[in-house]
Amino acid sequence: MHKIISALGGAKAADAFRKTVSGDPTGAPEWSKQMAIGSDAGLFGPGSAVWEVHGCIATLVGGIRALLMQAAHPAALTGVAEHSAYDTDPLGRLERTTRWLTITSFGSTEAIATEARRVNQMHAHVIGEFQDRAGNHQRYSASDPRYLLWVHCAFTDSFLRAHQALGYPMTQSADSYVEQWLKSAMPLGLLDGPRSQSELSQTISSFARDEIVQISLTPPIVGFILKPPFGPGGLLFYRILTNAAIATIDEPFLSILGLKKRSKNWLRASRILLNLLSYILGPESPSQKIARARIEAVQ
Repeated sequence: MHKIISALGGAKAADAFRKTVSGDPTGAPEWSKQMAIGSDAGLFGPGSAVWEVHGCIATLVGGIRALLMQAAHPAALTGVAEHSAYDTDPLGRLERTTRWLTITSFGSTEAIATEARRVNQMHAHVIGEFQDRAGNHQRYSASDPRYLLWVHCAFTDSFLRAHQALGYPMTQSADSYVEQWLKSAMPLGLLDGPRSQSELSQTISSFARDEIVQISLTPPIVGFILKPPFGPGGLLFYRILTNAAIATIDEPFLSILGLKKRSKNWLRASRILLNLLSYILGPESPSQKIARARIEAVQ
């Protein structure tokens, strides 16, 4: 693993990683300044389960898993295919998702409200038709509560499962994380959802039973998620994390996505790689540091 980090270029790899995820090599893009806006801790704050999980580098694996899980639902998949530039601007989509996740996790209530308005304005244009598992054409809208529920569950389950499977510690319970993170979806229009890990599992099982299905768009989009247009070093790094993400996905989602089960050894390899990357990047992201300074200034 040390050889992999060396091959990726040490500090240069850290800068490249920050630019890939946030759009800025310092890890502090223009939008990160929103973390300084406001005078409260936001929806969560230091010591919360959300700060613990989303402040951990395991979110790299969780984020890949979330993209794959979302792709199992035909409405979510069609929305991505028809209304995002996933194939021509994959890093832009990643940056926008990172922006929402970061501001909602660490920003003040004022910053979160501003970010939610931005996302809701984008969602207002994400409408169309998809083919359900019975072969019928149905309308979809990114603002629809059912659509929001699936995306929220895919995110929540993925970040939690990745954190647990990689063996990173949690001082708070998984139930606390699920209940807290539900607040993130409320400004987007999801007023109710799972409030415990058990309820989360039950909700995902209901989607698996009634709604997920492979459609014609599934193979090309999953293939793109598995192999985005990164350089050789980036793809090597990404492949390790992707296989770790797949190692945490269960049936029937694996079959729907056309994936084969991966060995748990990928999780062990990813943990070593992520620990080394965390050592290079530091224990906290620039956004977290700005958020912590904001909170400490008003205490």
